[in-house]
Amino acid sequence: MRMNLDRSLSGFMWLESDVATNSGLMGDTTQCDAKLLFGMMPEELRAVVVGLGLPKYRAAQLADALYKQRVPSLDEITTLPAELRQRLAAQGYAVGLPQIAQATLSVDGTERYLMRMADGETVETVWMPDGDGGERGDGSQAALEEEADEAIANDKEQDGYKRATICISSQVGCAVNCRFCLTARLGMRRNLTAGEIAGQVAAVLNRQRVRIGSGRGVERPSRINLVFMGMGEPFLNYDAFMRSVHLLRAMGIPESRMTVSTSGIEPAIRRFAAEPVRPKLALSLNAPNDAVRQRIMPVTRKWKIAALLDALRAIPLGKREYVTIEYVLLGGVNDQPHHAREVLALLAGMKAKVNLIVWNPGPGIDFREPAPEDVAVFHRMLIDGGIPTFTRKPRGRDIYAACGQLKRTVDGPELLVELR
Repeated sequence: MRMNLDRSLSGFMWLESDVATNSGLMGDTTQCDAKLLFGMMPEELRAVVVGLGLPKYRAAQLADALYKQRVPSLDEITTLPAELRQRLAAQGYAVGLPQIAQATLSVDGTERYLMRMADGETVETVWMPDGDGGERGDGSQAALEEEADEAIANDKEQDGYKRATICISSQVGCAVNCRFCLTARLGMRRNLTAGEIAGQVAAVLNRQRVRIGSGRGVERPSRINLVFMGMGEPFLNYDAFMRSVHLLRAMGIPESRMTVSTSGIEPAIRRFAAEPVRPKLALSLNAPNDAVRQRIMPVTRKWKIAALLDALRAIPLGKREYVTIEYVLLGGVNDQPHHAREVLALLAGMKAKVNLIVWNPGPGIDFREPAPEDVAVFHRMLIDGGIPTFTRKPRGRDIYAACGQLKRTVDGPELLVELR
């Protein structure tokens, strides 16, 4: 399967040759000199401590400090003797969490972060208190909690919400080139490492003072959901993405609270279906047929809708689990009643639910938002056709943090904005 996936990715890179920086798609992911500890698996940490002539139990202490305590520096790993910390530093080791270079606060409480990696590359990550409704109806524990919270709307925590969602990036830029997405305009610079992917979560949780698994946060709730829906296509960085899932589990976040979104990399979907531990999956369909989809998502030239849906059917689902179909509504392009009828025909017999996303505008993107009445009719038609359907609420539109709006915000000085 790996050989087939590599062949498909090679063909995809040629297909998208108009993206100038594609040559780094599957290449080296970091160029910094430091040896970063955050991102190492248990066996790698054991190799480090054994290489220093230390007992293996020090590796467990190191792992606990990195993934449970989320320490930002060697000096703060107080379970290790000072002499050992100094030896690690002398050998060139560092924790290596991404740094929050900029932070922007939306009127709705959403926060967008510019994350700087060790080599200076940047991506964006989003914190959404109360989430955006994306988990509803997928059969997961996160969905049940959200539905329960909505049923008891007046039962609030002191800080006004009980859960939060973090939107994570998987690549610096993106090569998929969806025509309605701002990130596509960046092109593709490089993949993120597993440590850089999971490290975004650690940096945000530290910023928000979240204590995972405590029942309550220090200042924020400990019910955290993750969506791999930021910059980049996770399935074009498959190995690092899956490795980050295991790192995040070590941090105390179960895979049942993670959702990965793909534009439709068919061989990777099939590989994902065979994973013994995997997050929930969301396919960005966004069109009722190949003709419309190819116009707005050039990846369709490589993998057609029928092949993608066939790959989805190969995923073993739990009794209450659903695959999520994401559908960005573009005014006059894919939002009319005949489009809804086509979507119903595509999904007939599938164990799927649909998240409708009203297109979030961006400068230089030549689409328009759908009319509210068209959104309502589309939603109702899918419901009446027997498909569980939810319209996601946009979060952080005013700060370009909503779906399809992420880009590296590097204009002007990269100053940290203090948050309330």
